[in-house]
Amino acid sequence: MNDLKQYADVYYADCPVRRALDRIGDKWTVLLIGMLEEGPRRFSDLRRGVGGISQKMLTQTLRSLERDGLISRTLYAEVPPRVEYALTPLGETLCEPISAVVRWTEAHIGEVMAAQAAYDHRAQVKTTPIDGA
Repeated sequence: MNDLKQYADVYYADCPVRRALDRIGDKWTVLLIGMLEEGPRRFSDLRRGVGGISQKMLTQTLRSLERDGLISRTLYAEVPPRVEYALTPLGETLCEPISAVVRWTEAHIGEVMAAQAAYDHRAQVKTTPIDGA
């Protein structure tokens, strides 16, 4: 029983919960889940919709999300072949928590930016040599 507790301890390096948190907390995952919340999307739609993501990173993230059971990949036997990605029922359960984090960020971005500017100013003052020293 003690081994099971360690196995489910998020602070333990090999904990599966920790690995899942790593996936869910990834910036690309958050953005892709948000896009897929609106409905199934093709690879090219996702690539255009998520600014800054490379084709390689998009492919890796989609594969990881599919492996984790959060999205499904459907290949349509057409010419040319068409592939769509969609949230699974499990993936849909992430929409509200992710939306809450996005709403929090939008509501507090001014405070975050002010804190960053204050921190950067303090760091700059600490590293600026005093005249005549």
